[in-house]
Amino acid sequence: MTARDDILDLGKRIGQSIIGQEAMVERLLLGLLANGHLLVEGLPGLAKTRAIKSLAKNLDSELSRVQFTPDLLPADITGSEIYFSEGGKGEFKFQQGPIFANLILADEINRAPAKVQSALLEAMEERQVTVGGKSYPLPDLFMVMATQNPIEQEGTYPLPEAQLDRFLMHVEVTYPDEQSEAAIMRLNRDEENIAHSKGSDPATERLDPQAVFDARTQIGAVTVSEPVEKYIVALVFATRYPDRYDKDLASLLQVGVSPRGAISLDKVSRAYAWLKGRDYVTPDDVKAIVNDVFRHRLILSYEAHAANTNADQVIDRITELVAVS
Repeated sequence: MTARDDILDLGKRIGQSIIGQEAMVERLLLGLLANGHLLVEGLPGLAKTRAIKSLAKNLDSELSRVQFTPDLLPADITGSEIYFSEGGKGEFKFQQGPIFANLILADEINRAPAKVQSALLEAMEERQVTVGGKSYPLPDLFMVMATQNPIEQEGTYPLPEAQLDRFLMHVEVTYPDEQSEAAIMRLNRDEENIAHSKGSDPATERLDPQAVFDARTQIGAVTVSEPVEKYIVALVFATRYPDRYDKDLASLLQVGVSPRGAISLDKVSRAYAWLKGRDYVTPDDVKAIVNDVFRHRLILSYEAHAANTNADQVIDRITELVAVS
């Protein structure tokens, strides 16, 4: 099997336990392939936690789950130096925290204060943790999936823009349809019956992480033509200088997308094209994922909030106005 066949099979196996959330499963694979982090937003019970658990179950990797709470400390994530005494001699040794895993589930990330959230910044961007003046590298396969509830805002702390920008994509999860809802109930019944009869799920063959690294190498060779590059740049600049396109659009935007957003759009577009079986990126590939890449990077104006206009509506308007050169 090729690397693409392995990744598609991985997505298929995840999809068997995450019913009705095909878009979230695809974005999870794109984050893994593009070597980025995901911010997943959705109501409780929509399989956000289950999705990354299913990924860890089918990929030979270590999963750490951190439940973010107001009393969490940075050392609870990164780890800390602990004093050990043996044979009359004492020394400080670094005890690794849960961040030193392959897949990190930061559950309800907006329930911890900024000091704790900032503990993730170096890990997400530099792929290392610095404690006591010494840096410790993180695993080569490393992805953070952070979740947050869009409804319950009491006792939460909004993520700072510097941290939001470090997420490759902001994925919104919605309710499944009627057929998927029924399939979810059947799947839950089957899993309960298996647990009662055997005590545990049957062993699952796990994908070697080398397949992910091979896929990333192939994605690096995916071609982005000059017109598509110009199209990506045009989309980015439309968020920064919207008055060039439409006065009404300009009244809705306060701050546009950063250069990190342009880099992310290029990465995810190439991963998306590769996943679809092509070695080149089309404008449709860019349009397919631009909302997820831009959604959390835009700062809307007061007028936009007053008019109940969300980021997706603004991005959709931008894609209508910006033409492919």
